Amino acid sequence: MRIINIRNNAILALMLIVLVSSLALGQGGMQTPQQQPAVKGADIKGKAPVNKEVLKVKLPRAEETTLKNGLQVVLLPAHKVPTFTMQMVVLSGGLVDKPDYRGLASFTATLLREGTAKRSSKDIAEQVDALGATLGANSGFSSMTSTVSIGGLVENIDQTLELFAEVIRNPTFPQAEVDKYKTRTLAQLQFQRSIPQFLAAEQFQKAIYGTSHPASLIAPPAESLKKLSTKDLAEFHSTYYRPNNAFLAVVGDVTMKELVPKLEKHFGDWQKGDVPATTIPAAPAQSESRIYLIDRPGSVQTVLQLGTLGIERTSPDYFAVLLADRVFGGGPSARLFLNLREDKGYTYGAYSTFGGSKFRGTWVSSSEVRTDVTEGAMKEFMYELNRMRDEIVPAEELDNAKRAIIGSFALSLEQPSTLLQNIITQKLYNLPADYWDTYPQKVSAITAQDVQMAAKKYLDLGHLQVVAVGDAAKAREILAKYGKVELYDAEGKPVTGSENNNR
Repeated sequence: MRIINIRNNAILALMLIVLVSSLALGQGGMQTPQQQPAVKGADIKGKAPVNKEVLKVKLPRAEETTLKNGLQVVLLPAHKVPTFTMQMVVLSGGLVDKPDYRGLASFTATLLREGTAKRSSKDIAEQVDALGATLGANSGFSSMTSTVSIGGLVENIDQTLELFAEVIRNPTFPQAEVDKYKTRTLAQLQFQRSIPQFLAAEQFQKAIYGTSHPASLIAPPAESLKKLSTKDLAEFHSTYYRPNNAFLAVVGDVTMKELVPKLEKHFGDWQKGDVPATTIPAAPAQSESRIYLIDRPGSVQTVLQLGTLGIERTSPDYFAVLLADRVFGGGPSARLFLNLREDKGYTYGAYSTFGGSKFRGTWVSSSEVRTDVTEGAMKEFMYELNRMRDEIVPAEELDNAKRAIIGSFALSLEQPSTLLQNIITQKLYNLPADYWDTYPQKVSAITAQDVQMAAKKYLDLGHLQVVAVGDAAKAREILAKYGKVELYDAEGKPVTGSENNNR
């Protein structure tokens, strides 16, 4: 997983935390001040222009084959433009990292393109540029996979495939490049601690997953980086980057008949290996509702993240949660945005998002508000969370949410990268062959009762985790209205004793 850049920290902060729901005092949930009965937000004008025919999606079927060495190949022909995109999916990622060496899968993927048996880092960069191609690799800290992606013009597919295979099969991880990476990353880790969104996301993941689960990390541990060596990377690569532990997904203007001989040329002699199995860790039992306040004296903003444990990607509740999230905070027409920004003017944006893998992910709501409106923002978050749990979503609002999801899905099918990811998702989670064909119908079939069920089930206020990053002197008393506040510093360490009492 690449280190988070400044622009993406805000997005990641929104993405890493679970959507929140608030129960009234006396129901066993988080303490809630008196709620406001008025409906919040601006009126929505018009509807998303979704034709009924959109519900009748019929996508081309992917073709599959397997090379002699066990490498599975999945191809979705797309002949509109003379390009291709492919992704080698190695079925081992951050989940196979040892507890004392978190980040090794991520480091290995990132450094694949920094030198091979035939090419230096500079050579690779120049050749990618000359081919008009794109090349990237990554692996998340709690990912099941490591991925290497490349794309370009079909007329250059032979040269591009040669480079792709070289990077995947024969990286050398030069120590000079490893040292540069360590220096850059350690410096960036230090810088990230000045970014409130990073601090909030880091604390929230720990609140949900504890400290031992891989998903508790959003950045590599400094101790892992400091001991990183060429030998570590080479051993990880040799163990897990094997054809019988991978599949290649391809979308583009190419046929299987044309593609297979090229793949046999570049990957046919890639040797199989005995690959250790990946253990999928369950999400830990959740603690009772807690409030974490990270002190940034003098801050003009309070970053708020509220959330709970969510669902697995294969959960039967997936589509109900998808609709609930869209209504609650899944875009600029959702309740959080209309309330906190359009109606109250507290923030530039307020959103929610959810995600899941083969273990339960999170459902999170988040915003950045002015320090002087922290109290008002907390009230509105709790108001909207209670409303999701306690009230049936009106028919028109639910219909608008369905239209937005289906319309966005239909538009996304024009993008090769989306088609590629759909193939990969379907294969990783063993989804039915017609899963994406029937996606619009599944969305359309969700009822208001399904949405409320999802909200009540997963917006579990008894286990709500709240993280705030801001000026503790101004925010602590406000947050204390919702429960006991635990104070932390920017290093993620608890503030105790007299220092805590004096704030």
